[in-house]
Amino acid sequence: MPSALPLPLSTPSRNLVRLTIVRGITWTGFLAAVIIGVELLHFELQVVAVIGVIVAMGLINLFTWWRLGRQWAVSHTEYVLHLLADVLGLTLLFYLTGGSTNPFINYYLIPVTIAAATLPWRYAWIIASAAMAAYTMLMFDYHPVPQLTHHYDDEAIDLHVLGMWLNFALSAGLVTFFIYKMAHALRSREQALSRTREAALRNEQVVAVATQAAGTAHELGTPLSTMAVLLSEMREEVRGDSALEKDVDLLRQQVDVCKERLRQLVQSADRGRMAKPEVHDAREWLASVVQRWLVLRPDVSHRLDIGSQNSTPWLKVDATLDQAITNLLNNAADANPDNISIRLDWTAEEVVIDIRDHGPGVALEIADQLGETFVSTKSKGLGIGLFLTHATINRFGGGVSLYNHPDGGTLTEVTLPPSEP
Repeated sequence: MPSALPLPLSTPSRNLVRLTIVRGITWTGFLAAVIIGVELLHFELQVVAVIGVIVAMGLINLFTWWRLGRQWAVSHTEYVLHLLADVLGLTLLFYLTGGSTNPFINYYLIPVTIAAATLPWRYAWIIASAAMAAYTMLMFDYHPVPQLTHHYDDEAIDLHVLGMWLNFALSAGLVTFFIYKMAHALRSREQALSRTREAALRNEQVVAVATQAAGTAHELGTPLSTMAVLLSEMREEVRGDSALEKDVDLLRQQVDVCKERLRQLVQSADRGRMAKPEVHDAREWLASVVQRWLVLRPDVSHRLDIGSQNSTPWLKVDATLDQAITNLLNNAADANPDNISIRLDWTAEEVVIDIRDHGPGVALEIADQLGETFVSTKSKGLGIGLFLTHATINRFGGGVSLYNHPDGGTLTEVTLPPSEP
């Protein structure tokens, strides 16, 4: 299984917008500080080189604003490159303005903090390491500014500057570690809340469908009984006309089937409130579900493949899970009843049921919505069957995924957690 992607606190695009605003404010402030230092405090600076660095960062900012206007996705790698550009710009500026003796040297913490709050673990440490390496280099190699240099006893490195470096190293490490952990906790909490809201909404929809189904089942009893009485009377009226007798008998059979299904529905609901899911061998259970489905869909051709692992795949199942798998099989048969492929595989972590049809596939514009709301892949469908199927399988701790197969058709993958016998 692929590793989980890092949870975003916000999108990289929005973070890049914020970074661009921060960069604009920061380098405008540095420009003002340079002007004050040269004009009022008479700092001895390489003014042309310093202004050149500030102008270069301004051009980077303008390019970033232009790039944000394009319909290109911002990746974590691109965001890291922008932060590295900031670290490089700061390093050039500090090199020309006193290096580690510059009182603004701790501004390196800003890109370090931003990376820790918005980027995955490894990227955050890349920025922290780059800032630490730049600070260390500036302790030994920089263009001195006499007004900022203060050595004591002709020592190579001022103890005050060394203390600032140690403080920065400790601060950068703590910021990267703890800010990342806090941001990750916020991301995880936000995702958990999102999942809870989605589950609550889905449960509300399931309850609404169940309530409507119960009301409809109750209301259908009266008209079906009326139809049965009328058909009995019609049978007497058409006695002797074999063609009409057959038609009336067929209608009566259909009415009786509907009444029997309603009765079974009520009985299943009563049993479902009291019974717990039973543990079965997934191989035998799936074979029995497919056989019952074939009785309803004698028009289909299929192939059932069972994995050859030595272990036994145990599953918790009940009538609702049987119906969920039947719904998926019916969807495949509705797409194309010919050559439906059904396969069962399992590992120690999950049991997988693949259903592949050779129909037209799933439209991309509705692929992400299937099962989350009442969206149907069929022209006359309501989407309720697939929605209830998702809800049922999710209740068992599993999931349903639909893919467009490379060779055509739809591949439906059902994953369920194994159980103990």
